[in-house]
Amino acid sequence: MATGEQFVDHYETLRADPNCNARALETAYHLLAKTYHPDHADTADVAKLTEVIDAYKALRNPANRAEYDQLYASATGFVFSSVDEELAEQESAISDADAHARILRFLYQRRREQAQDAGVGQYFVREMLSCSDELFEFYLWYLKEKGFIAITEQGTLAITIEGVDHVISMSRTIVKEKLLIAQSSGPAGP
Repeated sequence: MATGEQFVDHYETLRADPNCNARALETAYHLLAKTYHPDHADTADVAKLTEVIDAYKALRNPANRAEYDQLYASATGFVFSSVDEELAEQESAISDADAHARILRFLYQRRREQAQDAGVGQYFVREMLSCSDELFEFYLWYLKEKGFIAITEQGTLAITIEGVDHVISMSRTIVKEKLLIAQSSGPAGP
């Protein structure tokens, strides 16, 4: 943008989140280009179509987009998420998945050992995970909504049939992965 030119918010023009990936940006472009195209009499708007095309041209090239993002941040105060933040979010999701698996394996073992009294107090499960109350509530919500655990009449946690099936499925997958790793790292045949 040359000195004296007015800042144009290409993300607003495309109705796209500034943190969106290239695919989402392209999808937004195609949707709006189709909407404003002269072939659609009800929504045709050549001026808006031109703005949409210009915005997409400015953002579709990764190098140009990175340069524009710096300008966008200084003009709007927007803070772009960094690769580190995205990696942290991915690591959180993996950590959550590990906690879900630990809870299910623990409740599965309890169900196998004491089928008639399979419930475990929530306190014991939370202590096993050493997590905050809020995070534990998230884990319970997720597992209950998936149908993997239930709250017994006594207020304890117990694994459901769906939960047992899930643990068995996870176990089979892990065994297969270990076999594949062992086979690929083993000595080559004669």
